[in-house]
Amino acid sequence: MRRSGGGAAANESMGCQGGWNHMGMPMELQTVIVTKGKEQRVQGNVFVLKKEGYRLYPLDVPLEVRRTVQSEASGVAVVRKLEWEDSRTTVTYELVSLYSTN
Repeated sequence: MRRSGGGAAANESMGCQGGWNHMGMPMELQTVIVTKGKEQRVQGNVFVLKKEGYRLYPLDVPLEVRRTVQSEASGVAVVRKLEWEDSRTTVTYELVSLYSTN
């Protein structure tokens, strides 16, 4: 692992997604829920999505839901529960708004 001597500014520029693993636990901060069609309905408008790696989503904040990173948003959801285990993230979210497909 290569590290520049830039101090705090260098640490910030690397970011969590930059692949720099200072503390031994790589993590990504997510601001959009990307499902890739792998979400599973639990009941009503509540879904569970399992993703590889450790991902951090804001709780109780409306986030766009997309099937792919490049696709248009299909709705808005609020993350209600976030679980990390065995290098996987399980996200439980409630769909609060669904956009029209027309």
